[in-house]
Amino acid sequence: MILPIYIYGQGVLRKESQDIPKDYPELSQLVDNMFETLDASEGIGLAAPQVGLNIRVVVIDLDVLSEDMPEYKGFRKAYINPHIIERDEEHTDTMEEGCLSLPGIHEKVTRPTRIRVKYEDIDRVEHDEWIEGYLARVMQHEFDHLDAHLFIDRISPLRRQLIKNKLKSLTLGKYRCSYRTKAVRR
Repeated sequence: MILPIYIYGQGVLRKESQDIPKDYPELSQLVDNMFETLDASEGIGLAAPQVGLNIRVVVIDLDVLSEDMPEYKGFRKAYINPHIIERDEEHTDTMEEGCLSLPGIHEKVTRPTRIRVKYEDIDRVEHDEWIEGYLARVMQHEFDHLDAHLFIDRISPLRRQLIKNKLKSLTLGKYRCSYRTKAVRR
């Protein structure tokens, strides 16, 4: 089932998400729905708060980038209760980011190129790994959602001032996108 993506201004995007217990009901169905929503919106990552749930679940599909990044051929993965444990702040890069919850807004964001993460896979097997490169960027972007942050929180105050009107338009429901959304009700 395709779920609506919550747009900037929705309170759920600014609440910290909670770990889910081992017996969380219908986790597999939720993950399937999140992947279906991600596919329909043509995104590469989706966090549970973006579909209205303050729980620590993220899905990432980098297969769509495999023509340019062959190392991600077939990469489609769910992360349950993920946390960034460590960031290698010595090595960073700056790239443009966008977000399904902020349609039409793209800004350059500097992030570490290497992070250590702990998470469970869909079978609830625990992992503790160092992740590098583009996947590290996508994980940081998506895991930020779980900690009530958006990529616009990581841009300069000047850049944020310059997009202020675009952000206000999102909160007023004045935007266009090709996927199902849930804007703030006014």
